[in-house]
Amino acid sequence: MGGKLYGKLRCWILSRAFNETRQTESGIPQNGFIKRAMVIGGGIAGISASIDLGNGGYEVVLVEKLPSIGGRMLQLSETFPTLDCAQCTLTPKTVETGQHPHIKLLTYSEVEQVEGKAGDFRVKVRRKAAYVDWEKCNGCGLCQQKCPSKNPSEFDRGMGLGKAIYTLSPQAVPNKPVINPNNCRYFLEKKCKVCEKICPVGAIDFEQKDRFVEERVGAIITAVGFDLIPKESFGEYGYGDVLDVIDGLAFERLNSASGPTTGEIRRPSDGKIPKEVVFIQCTGSRDPERYMPYCSRVCCMYTGKHARLYKHKVHDGQAYIFYMDIRSTGKGYEEFIQQGMEEEGILYLRGRVSRIFRDGEKVVVWGVDTLTGKKVEISADMVVLATAIIPQKDTKDLAIKLGIKTDEYGFLTEAQRKLRPVETDIEGIYIAGCAQGPKDIADAVAHANASASKVQGLFARH
Repeated sequence: MGGKLYGKLRCWILSRAFNETRQTESGIPQNGFIKRAMVIGGGIAGISASIDLGNGGYEVVLVEKLPSIGGRMLQLSETFPTLDCAQCTLTPKTVETGQHPHIKLLTYSEVEQVEGKAGDFRVKVRRKAAYVDWEKCNGCGLCQQKCPSKNPSEFDRGMGLGKAIYTLSPQAVPNKPVINPNNCRYFLEKKCKVCEKICPVGAIDFEQKDRFVEERVGAIITAVGFDLIPKESFGEYGYGDVLDVIDGLAFERLNSASGPTTGEIRRPSDGKIPKEVVFIQCTGSRDPERYMPYCSRVCCMYTGKHARLYKHKVHDGQAYIFYMDIRSTGKGYEEFIQQGMEEEGILYLRGRVSRIFRDGEKVVVWGVDTLTGKKVEISADMVVLATAIIPQKDTKDLAIKLGIKTDEYGFLTEAQRKLRPVETDIEGIYIAGCAQGPKDIADAVAHANASASKVQGLFARH
């Protein structure tokens, strides 16, 4: 009798499990709730959320508009407060994402349309024409080496030259190139085709078109990252007249071994090593009358990092930092700033800069030190602006497609700031990282982990 009861119980358990996991021909579970997620944005937040979900056993579709994943962190040289190599930290994550059995990468792709509800979102994705057949391409890089077209590199903030056919970085995941038709001689002049001639596997396809795919998912995490307010906005800082006024990301590329100067600090105008560098914080942040009223959160720390990295490479150089006040609230942050002051000789000047202009080979900075009440004039060799973090330009359009809200600045809005910081007003749609507001890497990763946890909780309830 006991054996019969055991057999019936076993059959019931197996039958229940089978029914819960059984799929229809379309791949949709019979209960109609799809336990599959989409992550929009392949920066460090999107990568972190994808890995968490993939490790939880759920299939993830990771959509990134650039040819490879990694986001802004790809452009960094080192990270605060430990000065760890950014690539050494990021590359294992990008490789894990690219090789993860539960993560499907859709790079060089953008979300076009979203329909449905939690458990069954139908997402139309545009896969942009790369003009390279990624199925054939083996990533040898020969096409990039031989391409004769050279144009200012957007990745290097216009300071270095890039090719018409390119990958974002040597560690790109996936390591597949794309052709920019705006720079390619074939698209502009109907001649060249050097890449096609020398490709050993015949992967170049100039006739390739955009195509659309539909992905059905049960939840969506939006982690679209950030932009910097363009330095064109600051006419008083000499944009257009002074080549040696750059932003923080440009300085990162100067300091990076993979950057345009192979890691040497050289000013853009003439390639000379700058002996005096002025760093200006809150450029566009905390300025409600002209720019953004909010604090961008990371500027105090990355400016301190930039000044220290400069001193590590130009030992006889002098770094000046104009600041309003110093906001160093993370673990080890205050100690990091103090070390820069006491051990590196970085000179902090509390006050705003009123004007920057060129005088011969020098960049003259007019400012004020409010602690002494004196005007300050510095004849510098280079100026680095800590420009405000702003939402990516297409964030509002994406929000409309998803049916979620943005705040007055364009960042995605959470359901409740204190208690529901990663949820939106739409069930099944979550936000992560700088899509919600300015964050450093650690906070962005924690925010992404929380979003992934919410998705797993949603899936567990169905």
